[in-house]
Amino acid sequence: MRLRAAYLAPLLQFLTDACVVLFLIQSADRLIQCLGSFYITVKRIKPRLKSPALPDAEDPDAGYYPMVLVQIPMCNEKEVYQQSIAAVCNLDWPRSNFLVQVLDDSDDPTTQSLIREEVAKWQQTGARILYRHRVLRDGYKAGNLKSAMACSYVKDYEFVAIFDADFQPNPDFLKRTVPHFKDNDELGLVQARWSFVNKDENLLTRLQNINLCFHFEVEQQVNGVFLNFFGFNGTAGVWRIKALEESGGWMERTTVEDMDIAVRAHLHGWKFIFLNDVEISVWKKFNLIFLFFLLRKLILPFYSFTLFCIILPMTMFVPEAELPDWVVCYIPALMSLLNILPSPKSFPFIIPYLLFENTMSVTKFNAMISGLFQLGSAYEWVVTKKSGRSSEGDLISLAAAPPRELRHHPKTGSAPSMEALMVLKEQPSPKKEGKKQQKKHNRIYKKELALSLLLLTAAARSLLTKQGIHFYFLLFQGISFLLVGLDLIGEQVE
Repeated sequence: MRLRAAYLAPLLQFLTDACVVLFLIQSADRLIQCLGSFYITVKRIKPRLKSPALPDAEDPDAGYYPMVLVQIPMCNEKEVYQQSIAAVCNLDWPRSNFLVQVLDDSDDPTTQSLIREEVAKWQQTGARILYRHRVLRDGYKAGNLKSAMACSYVKDYEFVAIFDADFQPNPDFLKRTVPHFKDNDELGLVQARWSFVNKDENLLTRLQNINLCFHFEVEQQVNGVFLNFFGFNGTAGVWRIKALEESGGWMERTTVEDMDIAVRAHLHGWKFIFLNDVEISVWKKFNLIFLFFLLRKLILPFYSFTLFCIILPMTMFVPEAELPDWVVCYIPALMSLLNILPSPKSFPFIIPYLLFENTMSVTKFNAMISGLFQLGSAYEWVVTKKSGRSSEGDLISLAAAPPRELRHHPKTGSAPSMEALMVLKEQPSPKKEGKKQQKKHNRIYKKELALSLLLLTAAARSLLTKQGIHFYFLLFQGISFLLVGLDLIGEQVE
């Protein structure tokens, strides 16, 4: 006990106090962002067009219809390539003024053949669409985009719209984004909002949707209005090609090419606009280095993991070091409440969300360390396979429909038309009806299981020493780590 009090407790208390300070700084930043979002909502601040709305696209000479290159980078996207290609080919824009590049990095010959056939089918309907396949996948997605931009015909285009393979834009997407560039030569990027199609599928997708809503409603919107900078989301964005070229173009050195190009474009003086219903000084450098990277990308994962997963359970075994109740419960509850405001339907999940965020801190902390010290895992590239939500009959009808049959959904604004495809989830695919149901395959996550053991042991210690609120937090947090460690949250199909 003398050794613990003399040596262990002071060190743990110092680390505790340091993390509490970081915790308060990050909480203040989150509160300021929420106040900024509230101000934007009350004042109804939104990017305004400098020129009047576009007339009918049937008469290209009557309005502003610049040349737009549309890119769909994909890799082994067997389940979603059809609806993605169909959606971009039905964009409400003069066909002579936009070209679709299907950038296929698939290493599966069958998938390559299917995508090539789909492109050929749309070419026969008169769509201006090309299929590109790289033999060497250097640089992953960034290398794919860089290779496409090297084509000689790109010089004929002023803007490039990028859509991931699982993104289906509304027909009026270009009409709602491209006009912001008119008479605004400093504008380099217009970013639109997007959402999950399966956000109500299980607890994991519901909790992820909370983070996504906060990211768009608060972080992106506030940064776009007040700081004129935010990270490119990698999809649903329109770039001025000149901005990409002056910023150095796509770099294969990183797997976070969307953030990389956004930072370089920002430092070159280009402005960004974020459309939530579908905008170098010392302050700019301070915001970029301290608020954006240091605070939100480094400090947040560090203190969140250290404070709640290491320090809190350790204080149960070293009672000389104290962690106040307001740090464990009250402020985290307030921050979770602020995070959940942009998605009010998720209020019943506020407690699981708080526990989930702390559980995910392990993954975020590991990613931060890997990237910061350039460990081997920092250069791994894992493509998330998309399952798709459409039946074959719906895809055929979508492909056969003329451009004017695809209408704008009034509730989604400039968000992708995934919302309209949700009803298709209930319609079984003819080919899958006779198949045997796939068996659930659970993985074991050792880090999460180890932390669950630490937290549950600390919870037992807290119960014996009558630590009050600490016991409940440690108990439920330990259970959440156990569920994640045993892969009992979400769906993992073999």
